[in-house]
Amino acid sequence: MKKKLIIMMMSLFLLASMLMACNKPSSTEKESQIIETREFETGKGVVEIPAKPLRIVTDFYGGELLSVGANVIGAEPTAFDNPFIKDLLKDAVEIGQPVNVEKVLELEPDLIVVMYDENYEQLSEIAPTIHIPYGTATNIQETVKLFEDITGNHEEAAKFISKFDQKAKEGREKLAGVIAADATFGIYELTDKGDLWIFGDNAGRGGQALYNALELNMPHKNNSAEQTLQLSMEVLPEYAADYMFLTSYDPEKRGEALNTLKESPIWQGLEAMKNNQVFYNDFDTYYRYDPIAIYEQIDLFVDMLIERSNENKTK
Repeated sequence: MKKKLIIMMMSLFLLASMLMACNKPSSTEKESQIIETREFETGKGVVEIPAKPLRIVTDFYGGELLSVGANVIGAEPTAFDNPFIKDLLKDAVEIGQPVNVEKVLELEPDLIVVMYDENYEQLSEIAPTIHIPYGTATNIQETVKLFEDITGNHEEAAKFISKFDQKAKEGREKLAGVIAADATFGIYELTDKGDLWIFGDNAGRGGQALYNALELNMPHKNNSAEQTLQLSMEVLPEYAADYMFLTSYDPEKRGEALNTLKESPIWQGLEAMKNNQVFYNDFDTYYRYDPIAIYEQIDLFVDMLIERSNENKTK
């Protein structure tokens, strides 16, 4: 009797094991259940990418991807100097510029997104690679939508745009009554070689925060589709604004070009200088143009304008 019971129990155990084996998905089946893919159309053709990529490497799109909640595991060197996203990249790896293919291979990404395509073919052998040329999107809404499509992070993208729109609205309300409705605002940059440029609403330097979010007026002479224009000192007064924001590209921090500009009679003669409405801004802070940077720049511009307004009232 005891022997029969043991045989029955062993038979039941074997039967249960066989049923579990039959119901257990194969490794191929598990992979198909976990990794869903879809087609994404690019200028280089259709690329099959993960529906929800989990490990993304990029060159210059770190902030764009982070704004929609993506997991960025590798980015180009200057991303780690970006004051608005460097904390979000604390666990990411610097992958060089041009992108170092060996470093990317070690990271085992499931998606690669690049602005520049020097190593496109090699990167494509590591993981699906999307080439998004500079200037593909022309404003923050288009940018967030593009990277929402790439990552499939629809909820995170909607939250960011809602938060951005609210910040922009609050900024406009704070400036109401502080600045004249017809006042003009210009964005300029001086290089270490002494070249002077003026910028539009989609070339960094705070353009999207000033012109799109806060809806402030460009200088009348620059109110065109041209995003960047080099100026001579002689024509600068024609492109001057009531409020002027200047950044300096001076990687060695010598300050020579800026000192020369400040001492120029033309610069000193600008109405914005006479009215104490010229602002000298940090390059790294205002050069950035990813959605997170633009969001943060709104408050920076609002605060500096209010502070300067209060300062001028006391004079």
